Order: sequence, then C-alpha cells, then structure tokens
Amino acid sequence: MIDFYGLTSPNVQKIFIMLEECGLPYNFKPVDVWAADNHNPDFVKLNPNKKIPVIVDTEGPGGKPYTVFESGAILMYLAEKTGKFMPADMAKKYDVIQWLMVQMSGVGPAFGNFTHFNLFAPKPGNEYSFSRYKTEMLRLYDLLNDRLQSNNYLGGDTYSIADMATFPWTRQHAAHGVKIDEKPGLKRWFDELSARPAVKAMIAKQNDIKSTRESASDDNKDRFFNRGKYARA
Repeated sequence: MIDFYGLTSPNVQKIFIMLEECGLPYNFKPVDVWAADNHNPDFVKLNPNKKIPVIVDTEGPGGKPYTVFESGAILMYLAEKTGKFMPADMAKKYDVIQWLMVQMSGVGPAFGNFTHFNLFAPKPGNEYSFSRYKTEMLRLYDLLNDRLQSNNYLGGDTYSIADMATFPWTRQHAAHGVKIDEKPGLKRWFDELSARPAVKAMIAKQNDIKSTRESASDDNKDRFFNRGKYARA
C-alpha cells in the first residue's frame, strides 16, 4: 500500500497519474499547504524539505516501509518498483531521464515562477521578473513542441514518466497565453494524454480535493511564499 501525501499542484498531479497508470493501491492523505500543514512536525519527519508530494511505501525495499519525497524521485521509484514506464535499455532509459530532468529543472521552476509573478506578486514593481519567467516558459513550450514533432513522446517512442511529469504543467496552457493549436506536436501529445483513463481519474480526484487557498490567512500566505516576516532578504 502507498500512503500518498499531497494536494492539487502539478507536482502532485503527476504522482496521481503514475499511481493510476500502475494500478497500485494507495491512500491519499491531503496536506493543505495553505493552512501550513506541511510545517506539522509529523509531516516534517517524512520530508524535512516541507514540500509535497511524499509517498510512504508500506511494502518498500526488503518489505519494510520506505519514504520518498521529491516528485521526480517518486516517479523513478515507482517505475523501478513496478517495472513500468521506464525502458530497460540503458540508452532509452536515459532518454526518458533527460526529459524528466527538463521538467524538474526547467518546466516546473519556469512555469511555477510565471504563475507566481502573474497571479500573486505585487504589481507594479515586478515587471522584470514577470517578463523573465514568461519568456523562459514560452521558450520551453517551443522546446516541448519541437521534441514532440519528431517523437511520439518526450522520452522517445513510448509513454513514460517523463510525459506524466510534464503533462500537468501544460494543462493551463490557455492561461499561460499559449495557443496550443499553433503547436501541432504539443497538441497531438496533449490530446492523447488527456484521453488516457489514468489522467481522467487524476482530474476527477483533483476536483474533489478541498483546500483553504481562498480563505488562507495572510500569515499562512506569507509563510507559503516566504515573504513578509518569513523573508530572508
């Protein structure tokens, strides 16, 4: 059994997809970051970085419980545990890992920072930051489209954890100002993944998750964004 700690972010969505694709039984345990649940001492024991998602595999290596945090590491762990969505061939395996790392080091940070400066940062005064992250986000959309015009999936010929990791970050393409119809490789891939039963299951479960985002206290928002009295610069 997998105990799965998360909420609704793209990093959590990717783990929902993987668990559904693999058919692994899991218990979802909401961690409301807008209520500072991730700072609860019991959660910090699971992830000292105080971030979601986290999984605890009650039947981990050697039959003992094992905790994994960081979404990319969780995807790799589940792929190795199940023998699914990660090629055995070394070259093909590292094709997948490279594109997983593009998501982890590029798509996630750039898309996330664009969203922050677009929706949450004070205006005016952050025009440079907004322009920087929007420019990088749009560059990465072009990169994904170029890759998917010459390959069926991000990792190559087969659907993999690289696709599961990246798809949730592209779900808000319209809000990002991206005209997906003008990016044929990305559009084909996005439509195909959207139709997968595991992705549909993820979206349905996401729609049922409640958080205090809209009613979060100013202090909890400041803590979440590391600003106000929580800022260090």
